[in-house]
Amino acid sequence: MNDISIVVNSLRARRLSTIITAASVAVATALLLTMLSLRTASFEAFQRGTGTTHLLVSADSSPLTAVLNGVFYANAPSNPISWAKYQEIKNAFPYDWAVPTQQGDSFRGFPVAAVAPEFFTRFEPVRGEPWQLAQGQFPSKPFEICMGSTAAAATGLRVGQKVFLTHGSGSSREAEHAHEHAEYPFTVVGILQPSGSAHDRVLFTDLDSSWILHAHDRREREGIEGMTTINDLKDDDRKITGILLRLPTRPGRDASAAVQQQFDTLRRDTSIVVAQPAQQIDRLRSIIGNVDELFIALGVAVLLSSGISILLSMHNSMAERRKQIALLRALGVARMRITGMILTEATLIGFAGAIGGCVLSLIGNAIASGALKARIGLVVDPTLDPRSTVMIVAGAIVLSALAGVLPAITAYRTSVADNLRPEA
Repeated sequence: MNDISIVVNSLRARRLSTIITAASVAVATALLLTMLSLRTASFEAFQRGTGTTHLLVSADSSPLTAVLNGVFYANAPSNPISWAKYQEIKNAFPYDWAVPTQQGDSFRGFPVAAVAPEFFTRFEPVRGEPWQLAQGQFPSKPFEICMGSTAAAATGLRVGQKVFLTHGSGSSREAEHAHEHAEYPFTVVGILQPSGSAHDRVLFTDLDSSWILHAHDRREREGIEGMTTINDLKDDDRKITGILLRLPTRPGRDASAAVQQQFDTLRRDTSIVVAQPAQQIDRLRSIIGNVDELFIALGVAVLLSSGISILLSMHNSMAERRKQIALLRALGVARMRITGMILTEATLIGFAGAIGGCVLSLIGNAIASGALKARIGLVVDPTLDPRSTVMIVAGAIVLSALAGVLPAITAYRTSVADNLRPEA
């Protein structure tokens, strides 16, 4: 019987202990791999989702809130911007484009964004990737809707079907003030190709339709009966919640030297909040980074504890195996060879746990990426980073081998005479 066969038989004899110890290594390895891979992939997805916008103007409480609400649709912005303010901002600088947006309605929990036509013709949800239609067309007249791919798949809606929007975004539509705009059916005219951004969760319509809905509510409060048309809109009805701005750039370049200057100019207006989406995502990364480090430290601690469990498991088994080791020594097996077998046992446990951890991490990444796509429309690559994987797997195996050093020393020092002496 060769050394590997002896090691495998020894592990089988302690099957339960071996499985539990390897499982602890697998959990620690999976935790570290998942945290490292998702941390990098999720922020890459956030950066991807900011699109071709240089500046975002909002009336939210802070630039970060403005980006989360205006670009990633976390919540509907609570404060509006007047149409006059939009015109003032648009005309104050020769922007490449200035696209007004308005949020506040939803459909089955999915946000609805009312946008200008330039949103589909000039703005790109991902740099270098313009909007693409899977079916139908973009909205071209009032009360038409184009759906993001995730929203369409979740609701099961098809081109040509009618929908009624709800006043309120996400869970807020369950509130007492929320109500369905049953007077105005919208027709689904298009479904977008997946963009891998938060826009995939959104239903898009035109600004006039959204203004008419809310003007109808105002007219009802004023006691005015009948359907509301665009001719009934007042200046105060024409409100938006965000402005996407892009400055002129040189051909082939995404950045503009005038971004910071225009950012500083717009910030002088205290009635609005101005944000650079890419900058705010970096800020979000720095805020969350400390939490990530905490989880990574937790993963390292779990990995270290799994190494200790290997040590304890093997050390405790040495009392039962002294006679077996002494018998091998009596048969002529060298001490260093027995020591190598013990180290091999520990290494095999670590190897099995590390491979199991890779499998668990792939499963965890797939679940997490699916949840992120379903909840906020972000496409996160669930694959493992090869460099991180090799380093963590190697670390787990080396740690396991080190955990076997003390039991190996115990085996090396096992006395043949003492352990083969007949019991009195």
